[in-house]
Amino acid sequence: MGQASTIEWTESTWNPLTGCTKISPGCKDCYAERMAMRLQAMRQPNYANGFDLTLHENALELPLRWKKPQTIFVNSMSDLFHKDVPVEFIVRTFDVMRRADWHKFQVLTKRSDRLLELSPTLPWAPHIWMGVSVESLKYTPRIDHLRHSGAIVKFLSLEPLLGPLPGLNLEGIDWAIVGGESGPGARPMDPAWVLEIRDQCVDACVPFFFKQWGGTRKKKAGRELEGRTWDEMPELAHSGSDEYMHAAK
Repeated sequence: MGQASTIEWTESTWNPLTGCTKISPGCKDCYAERMAMRLQAMRQPNYANGFDLTLHENALELPLRWKKPQTIFVNSMSDLFHKDVPVEFIVRTFDVMRRADWHKFQVLTKRSDRLLELSPTLPWAPHIWMGVSVESLKYTPRIDHLRHSGAIVKFLSLEPLLGPLPGLNLEGIDWAIVGGESGPGARPMDPAWVLEIRDQCVDACVPFFFKQWGGTRKKKAGRELEGRTWDEMPELAHSGSDEYMHAAK
């Protein structure tokens, strides 16, 4: 359930659970759902249930066996804070991450209210990065939930970006990722929205990562913004400091 990833901002994925349900417009054309149904059709045993929420006990301790340090996106095929995931399973997942402290873990959720509710019970550490997805202005309250959680490294995934995000409050935020929707029927992203977020990040000294323009042919659209790529990352993995490495090319 762990494998090398082609996602630009991570190295590997680890899925101790798979499957999810849609809760906001950013979920409409979910890539994980399409992939899960494809894997089910291929009779991949971990996707026998398709995109129904499924816990995978056999995958829970995989990161402890991976001796080479790597950056790991947790639950690329689900949402750890889904309402139907038992609290005990969430705590156990965090405990594995806490023990596997030679890795960096990136956890991403749209269920920010449950993240905030459970935050006091979770073993936060600098190598466990916590993020929320925000696709439009309506869902910026998720950022406040993240900000008030116990996470040490906090990031935003503004993808798929479906509208402008003026006046973002980036206080306490360590990283922002922006990307357009890709795949069949991809909804367009206005370059002005991206530039506005980029400028806000620069002003706030928040590392900015531009993932992709998206579209039905995302490789052709590429990921250059004003003639360059933006690959900034937070350097907070083990120190918990406020220093950043700007790795833009």
